[in-house]
Amino acid sequence: GYERAEDILRDADTAMYRAKSLGKARHEIFDKAMHARAINLLQMETDMRRALERDEFILHYQPIVSLNDFRLRGFEALVRWQHPERGFISPMDFIPVAEETGMIVPLGEWVLREACQQMQHWQKLFPVETPLYITVNLSSKQFSQSSLLSKVAMILQETGVKPHTVKLEITESVVMENIDTATDMLQQLRDLGVKLAIDDFGTGYSSLSYLHRFPIDTLKIDRSFVTRMSENNENTEIVRTVVVLAQNLGMDVVAEGVETNEQLVLLQKLGCENGQGYFFSKPVNSVGAERIIAETYGALISPSPLRQMNAHPTGKRVLVA
Repeated sequence: GYERAEDILRDADTAMYRAKSLGKARHEIFDKAMHARAINLLQMETDMRRALERDEFILHYQPIVSLNDFRLRGFEALVRWQHPERGFISPMDFIPVAEETGMIVPLGEWVLREACQQMQHWQKLFPVETPLYITVNLSSKQFSQSSLLSKVAMILQETGVKPHTVKLEITESVVMENIDTATDMLQQLRDLGVKLAIDDFGTGYSSLSYLHRFPIDTLKIDRSFVTRMSENNENTEIVRTVVVLAQNLGMDVVAEGVETNEQLVLLQKLGCENGQGYFFSKPVNSVGAERIIAETYGALISPSPLRQMNAHPTGKRVLVA
């Protein structure tokens, strides 16, 4: 039983939010499993707030590579959490919680600032003009924040990064939720000088006809199509369609989740320009990323031992230690 009225309200709220998350016109009875989940969410949210204050989050960087000459094109910034008691917590565990609790907004802001600072540091370290860029994911909650534009503008100004070397990624589903609003927001972001990408492209069903309306620089083909390409001709055709469409609209293409030589060869045949995935490199820390940049574009740092971009004759991997 309940001793306090606020406990009843708390559990009723939990049941209501659970029902909402499962769809309209539902009811949900509060049970022990829900209580445990609510406690876990609360604990994770508290831990995340502390983690931001205590610098427990770090960024890793996954190389994005030209599929023509295997030169480095850029990096995708990916957040990692090293918890002092629980150890490494997978993004698959904490990102959904961050989305649900709203913590994704301050976390996303931290990721963008950190990525821009790192990029600006690299621009100082390697003063030769390179085509390098860094991509940062924007969550649906961030994208719907009225303060997004001012925050992005402030971070660009404070870090001193060159805006055209920063690429913001928004998933296809977020863009399609409200096309007119999304188009306006994308245009205003573009006016700040940053580049824009649609992530997980191909997973939606209605975006192809609207694509020309979006001020987008890059389409990222979802890994689910890349993974099934060699065994399923339908997926290969989808990738071909996206590549041709992007080329016609003046956009470039990045294939996500490239893991095998077979996938690489197919993507090259289809005219896909860029790729990322474990075939080239897993995400690396800032030191590892610096080594890759140094090997590709010439070093001002003393590199030891460097990883280099080369086509491997056996086709086993392209990023060679």
